[in-house]
Amino acid sequence: MSDESAFRYLSPTIDGNARLREPQTEAYDAIIDHFDDISNHREAGIVLPVGCGKSGLITLAPFALKARRVLVIAPGLRIAKQLLRDFNPTNPGMFYRKCEVLPGPEYPEPAEIRGSTTNRSDLDAADVVVTNIQQLQRGGADNKWLADLPEDFFDLILFDEGHHNVAESWDVLRAKFPAARIVSVSATPTRSDGRLMSGEIVYTYPIYRAVQQGFVKHVKGLVLNPSSLRYVRREDGKEVEVSLDEVRRLGEEDADFRRSIVSSKETLDTIVDASITELHRLREATGENRLKIIASALNMEHCKQVVKAYAERGQRADYIHSREDSRANDAVLAKLESHDLDVIVQVRMLGEGFDHPYLSVAAVFSIFASLSPFVQFVGRIMRVIKQQAPGDPLNYGSVVFHAGANTVKAWEDFKDFAEADQEWFKLLTEDVPVGSQPSREVDPTDEMARNRDPDAVRIVEPGTVTLQELPLLSDSRLKDALKLLVEAGVTPEDYKQAIEQLQPIPVTKQARRQASRTWLDEAIKTRAGKLIREHDMNPEGRDLDTKHLGQSNWVIVKAAVDKKANAAVGRGPKERSEFSQAEIDMITEQLDSIVVEVEGEVFGG
Repeated sequence: MSDESAFRYLSPTIDGNARLREPQTEAYDAIIDHFDDISNHREAGIVLPVGCGKSGLITLAPFALKARRVLVIAPGLRIAKQLLRDFNPTNPGMFYRKCEVLPGPEYPEPAEIRGSTTNRSDLDAADVVVTNIQQLQRGGADNKWLADLPEDFFDLILFDEGHHNVAESWDVLRAKFPAARIVSVSATPTRSDGRLMSGEIVYTYPIYRAVQQGFVKHVKGLVLNPSSLRYVRREDGKEVEVSLDEVRRLGEEDADFRRSIVSSKETLDTIVDASITELHRLREATGENRLKIIASALNMEHCKQVVKAYAERGQRADYIHSREDSRANDAVLAKLESHDLDVIVQVRMLGEGFDHPYLSVAAVFSIFASLSPFVQFVGRIMRVIKQQAPGDPLNYGSVVFHAGANTVKAWEDFKDFAEADQEWFKLLTEDVPVGSQPSREVDPTDEMARNRDPDAVRIVEPGTVTLQELPLLSDSRLKDALKLLVEAGVTPEDYKQAIEQLQPIPVTKQARRQASRTWLDEAIKTRAGKLIREHDMNPEGRDLDTKHLGQSNWVIVKAAVDKKANAAVGRGPKERSEFSQAEIDMITEQLDSIVVEVEGEVFGG
């Protein structure tokens, strides 16, 4: 690196740069004002919605503070790679060149911390160092990078997705570089446990303005309102019928009821039907058949149940999960990118840094106990397809959820968040609760809950279900947005509250059988893996290979379950493609006892 940092002697074009977005230039000025104040500020927070140029702002911030050397930290590898591309002059799309911030050919010198491929001389030569937090967590305070660097090595630390920066691992960085100023940038100011990101929030760009400018999709909520609901009461085992108001009350107050709402087959089918109906409506309105659904599930087994329900209705569906290996997940994501899926199901996997603008319907099958994870999930459908085209039919999205899952409260909080300004965030810091419990995985589908937890609430049957449309923008904000659309010559939709009865999606017998067979295969694979883990064995080990056939523990256990499953319906090997629906149902009903029998035979338990 030269004696003087590039962030000090290069002159970026910020003011009047038409290629920069309003939130980027306004946040840039807010950073300058905050640290120019006579107060001894060290930290600042910036809140920008998805699609408003967060990564670009991170490349600009070092110029605002005329930094000597900058450390940029991402919460994961995907975002770290994206940020490095924005700084890297060998990338034709690097931010400084794309937005004409610097004329070139000289740019700030980037480097990355990446395992053993980086050494100290790389960092000494850099103006900006990009990494993900995991690289700096290994060994704690004895991390090789932190231990070898002097305390004044960085004078500015930039946290991407800064709502993570209240964790203890981030405190190590604060202590290591005590004089470094800190700027956190995030789409949400809070973590999943409700804690506000550190530092004074000096700028936030409200979602209503992002919608008006066409930076993000206009998102509405579709809450499923059953006219009534019959369920089995936990305390006395009695079946009762409750009204919609009581469904909402129970959803707010009873965690068992919420869990049963999102895990019951009756509710699952209703959300699936409503989300498919909404997807078809959006596809017909736009003529764009690449629009897709993203669904949030409870856990891996629930993912498979949700995939099965969509597949039964003719949708191309698949799931990703942290328990799957990276190759399996990458294959599913490749199908998503090539538009070979209609639905992708996940459990907190497609979060920060994931960008697929054709996701337009968010189906909520899980529980959001606080605002932050809900905002992160909804953010997946907020990226626009057409840039800066407010009111374009392609730039609309919908969130589908059930009235009894207490997501209405999260939606109301989200609506407040969407209309927030700095004054609102000052209130948030002191008075406005966003939830005290982190998001969590709960029991799987209602059928599995009945088998394993006889005291759980059981949803029996919903009454007639209506769809209630919840616009994200309030009436006053909406009028301003619509006025802009009219002035732009765009005919806006009517956003007034609309109620319509949900029509169930028909399921053909062939589609149901095919989806059920796929689900059975996946269920057997999952149960085999779980059985091996319960006996503290490595799935790839050879402990059970007593015949020395070169087979792994997992292959042996799965084959044993397959054999008993086939025998239960009088079938032999390689005949699963011939199974009827009745045979699949019979095996499904007996699967728990089949696994118990296999455990006794294979493990001697």
